[in-house]
Amino acid sequence: MHRRTFIKSAGLLAAAQLTGMTSISALKALENTLAPSERMPVLFVGHGNPMNAIEDNSYTQTWGRMGKDILKRGKPQAILVVSAHWLTRGTLVTAMEHPKTIHDFGGFPQALFDQQYKAPGSPDMARYTKDIITATTVGLDHEWGLDHGSWSVLLPMFPAADIPVYQLSIDYGRPIHFHYQLGQQLSRLRDKGVLIMGSGNIVHNLGRVNWSGDGKIYDWAAEFDARFKEWMDKGDHTSLIDYQKLLGATAQMAHPTNDHLLPLYYVLGLQQKGEKLSYFNDTIDMGSISMRSMIMEG
Repeated sequence: MHRRTFIKSAGLLAAAQLTGMTSISALKALENTLAPSERMPVLFVGHGNPMNAIEDNSYTQTWGRMGKDILKRGKPQAILVVSAHWLTRGTLVTAMEHPKTIHDFGGFPQALFDQQYKAPGSPDMARYTKDIITATTVGLDHEWGLDHGSWSVLLPMFPAADIPVYQLSIDYGRPIHFHYQLGQQLSRLRDKGVLIMGSGNIVHNLGRVNWSGDGKIYDWAAEFDARFKEWMDKGDHTSLIDYQKLLGATAQMAHPTNDHLLPLYYVLGLQQKGEKLSYFNDTIDMGSISMRSMIMEG
């Protein structure tokens, strides 16, 4: 979608609101102005340590290559991020023109706090996203911004920060299937040039991080990561949703809380028949943090 078309779409939406057009009619009017694009891929990124944002390591190098590969296929019109670090009561979508960079961590070097990711927001796409979701009521947020689950990955991936970015929150009181279903409802965005990215970790237990530097990986972490890969390779979404029942104590060790796993279900919900997964950064860091990431495309 060209900028002129996008501005026109915003004007039509505003006019619809002023004239009392029904929400369904307003959505249709807006959608008709959004130029179709080739279906965008979907990403799940294991973001891990916030220091990855400023370090030159194997993870960030891969993120950089991934960003270049995506740009070669066609620059996204916007990026929608579902981050493990925006947990809310109810579902919200950021709708500000200029989202702030949120440094939602402590104890790190000043150089990390100095980082800013000054990508524009996308209020129009936020409203469009709100309207296509019917599984729940979605509120427009003007306070949040971009947390480190978003910008710490996007900084190495798209350093120019010239693609509009907005975030969808995680309603943390809801069951896993709710998040999976919500992901399914985002499918139309892919055909409108929106790159959707879930940001979390397939294994995430900060309390058991191995600080020794000896590279030892906990057996339960390796088992959980392997089982999830097996289920994802088979497209076995039922087992992925029921992982707590199927993996028991291993699941509890891998995720004492499941905030970092929930973004994966939005990605899984977007998988269409015939779409394949390709993995990258498929290692376990510090014994208990899976950096396994994937791109999903036809």
